Amino acid sequence: MRIALILTLLAGHASAQTCGGPLPAFIAGVKAEAVSKGIAATDVDAFFAGAALDPNVIKADRAQGVFQRDFIDFSRRLISQNRLDNGRIYGDRHDATFDRIAAEYGIPRGVILAFWAFETDFGQVQGNFNTRNALLTLAHDCRRPELFRPQLIAGIALAARGDFDPATTTGAWAGEIGQVQMLPEDIIAYGRDGDGDGRVTLKTSAPDALLSGANVLSNLGWRANEPWLQEIRVPADLDWSLTGLNHKRSVADWQASGVTARTGALGPADLPASVLLPMGRKGPAFLAYPNFDVYFEWNKSFVYVTTAAYFGTRLMGAPAYDAGNPDTGLAGEDMMRLQEKLTALGHDVGGIDGILGAKTRAAVQVEQQRLGLPADAWPTPELLGKL
Repeated sequence: MRIALILTLLAGHASAQTCGGPLPAFIAGVKAEAVSKGIAATDVDAFFAGAALDPNVIKADRAQGVFQRDFIDFSRRLISQNRLDNGRIYGDRHDATFDRIAAEYGIPRGVILAFWAFETDFGQVQGNFNTRNALLTLAHDCRRPELFRPQLIAGIALAARGDFDPATTTGAWAGEIGQVQMLPEDIIAYGRDGDGDGRVTLKTSAPDALLSGANVLSNLGWRANEPWLQEIRVPADLDWSLTGLNHKRSVADWQASGVTARTGALGPADLPASVLLPMGRKGPAFLAYPNFDVYFEWNKSFVYVTTAAYFGTRLMGAPAYDAGNPDTGLAGEDMMRLQEKLTALGHDVGGIDGILGAKTRAAVQVEQQRLGLPADAWPTPELLGKL
């Protein structure tokens, strides 16, 4: 699922990438680039022996309708009692590794456990796509070559050093490998040997995978020993136009506006935070701290990120959220109609895809405010009708 992690290593690769065309010519170009980066020609040739495009990768890439679900539906589908129970079991099983992560990176175990659960069900379901062919397919496809061509080159480098068998290594459709699903460049840059055997084996070693995942989050900007997401109570007269991830105020300012923690205490008074209402002012409410932004470097889906962050809080002992009684929202064709109308009004919604992402939410909030509706960024049939 995590296809959007674009590391700073990509900076030197960007605009000149080629894609598409006859496969032999494309592979010849990739081979020449790999050799120019210092990889032996024999290793490059060995990597591509038997390589082929995989049409099932393209099908998977085009079929991500699950992200069109709303937060309550999506989170209830992903967070089962079995996953909660397994989170505690695997947390205890690898207690020493999680203690090490907390000590070295300041990342609570619930955060890593949630990613581990959602990506591979604690290593049990890692994907059966041939990783080389998946990377080749996505690099050849012209949707995101600036991401996947460098990952293909990195895969060749991994194979050259003996850490990746192109014929047998399998993983997710997007070319990610291992128990927390890391792309080849991630592995090269941030892979950690967690079990002390001198190797980074993300498919078979949970300590390697967990420590490596923590290293990725740390390098993406995780602020040690700070909160990331917390359920809150919001007053009925809150200025809804101040809510959303595009608006940040200090915790002290939110408290002065009547925001309170549902359980426990809010974070430090001077910490910047956003009031997050994934289903509007009548649904669940959270305070999103700076570490919440790091989640979007792992995955760009608003509903996935919010669910993963919330699941992390549950694994640390938080209660199930108060679902409230949200207003009826939009889905499917209605959501796409809304995005078309917002685009016609000059808003950048990130594409007409039926997905209520961060950009669509921001545009909705602007139009709600203009039309005199509660500006909580939750699109309703009333808003669609007024537009």
